[in-house]
Amino acid sequence: MKYDVTVIGSGPGGYVAAIRCAQLGLRTAIVERYPVMGGTCLNVGCIPSKALLDSSEHFHMATHKFKTHGIEINTPQVNMQQMIQRKNEVVQDNNKGVEFLMKKNKIDVFFGHGAFVSKNKIKVTPQNGEGVEVESEKFIIATGSKPIVPASFNYDKKRVITSTEALNITDVPKSMLIIGGGVIGLELGSVYARLGTEIHVVEYLDRIIPTMDSDCSRELTKSLKGLGMQFHMRHAVTEVKPGKKSVKVTAQSRDDESKTLNWEVDYCLVAIGRRPYTDNLGLENIGISTDEKGRIPVNAHLETAVPGIYAIGDVIQGAMLAHKAEEEGVFVAETISGQHPHINYLLIPGVVYTWPEVAGVGYTEEQLKEKGIPYKPGKFPFRALGRARASMDLDGMVKVLAHKETDEILGVHIVGARAADMIAEAVALMEFRASAEDAARMSHAHPTYTEAFKEAALAATAARPIHI
Repeated sequence: MKYDVTVIGSGPGGYVAAIRCAQLGLRTAIVERYPVMGGTCLNVGCIPSKALLDSSEHFHMATHKFKTHGIEINTPQVNMQQMIQRKNEVVQDNNKGVEFLMKKNKIDVFFGHGAFVSKNKIKVTPQNGEGVEVESEKFIIATGSKPIVPASFNYDKKRVITSTEALNITDVPKSMLIIGGGVIGLELGSVYARLGTEIHVVEYLDRIIPTMDSDCSRELTKSLKGLGMQFHMRHAVTEVKPGKKSVKVTAQSRDDESKTLNWEVDYCLVAIGRRPYTDNLGLENIGISTDEKGRIPVNAHLETAVPGIYAIGDVIQGAMLAHKAEEEGVFVAETISGQHPHINYLLIPGVVYTWPEVAGVGYTEEQLKEKGIPYKPGKFPFRALGRARASMDLDGMVKVLAHKETDEILGVHIVGARAADMIAEAVALMEFRASAEDAARMSHAHPTYTEAFKEAALAATAARPIHI
């Protein structure tokens, strides 16, 4: 059977691209290497990690805050097996949801590893059974990414683990060392810290979440230290030795080579980033090469060097975010159909789902300084909000960066309760090139967390916040 479009990979970018292609009247197929759909995000990434984050936060609330709220309960205990089972059920429900969407949109699904035979044909080989060939006028590569694990870290999937294995630990560890102070390591570290695990984070640079605004980094560091997490900045891990029941880790100071730190912990979680996953995709058969980071080069239409073959999501340049991949999936589907879509990459928000959450969109203060763009900052602390005091979510702040001359909002950065949801307001305003005064004059319901955005906008536009 020949298709108009075949998508390789069923993660958020892939399945969304397939759905949009089908909606536009294109005969569409999708290929998934694993027996279930949804890719990394749904199966071993975004969704299961959020399930554990929510479960662990409930436990932390019951342990540390219920009494203050006037709720008297017996000392809560962690049932890790049940927590993992609930997480798995959440994943399975989402798997079924994606499968339903494929049937609803009449998208043919092929399970197996897809590899290019020619520019218009791939061979799909299932784990058990003979391969089948799929012909298509166009292809969309959406094969996602895998964790980066240097050979020197002795990754054994038992004591030296990645996020994949960290989602399935069935007993609460006494101790865990995390290599990398980025989003994945901090989210999973906060899960286990809430459950009582001693957490050490070793970061090569001088701060955590280094790609986000430095004020966000400072606020989150303070909050996570309050949770008991310990940070070792400007250190490089030099040795990882797994054993049967523990793992030994050594790190060296980047400021003084004579200073080293040594740990023996239950688990070492490697969270230093992800690499594009294009292994055995047969790109060499059709003349597509990857760059120095393994990414597939594309043009402004997200088309590869081979006409009719597109690539989206983690396999191309840009942030490795599920919603970025989704936007690109829609973009390519509409481009193939002759439309003229647009993506403003500056306005794709980034989120860290710790508690407090962290979210940012637009330029950071460091980027504005580097570019020489004149700006005026406005900040407002969560602890000055009535809603935050009522819920005992006092950590965090909202920071608005506006152009010094035009007052246009250039960046918004939030640390606090529901920051992941609040950032959508900033994205909407910035898409329409609103000013800080526009945001400040919008009525925000009281009492809400979003009032902090209004107050920060007031601070940026006229240095006149009301409640501080």
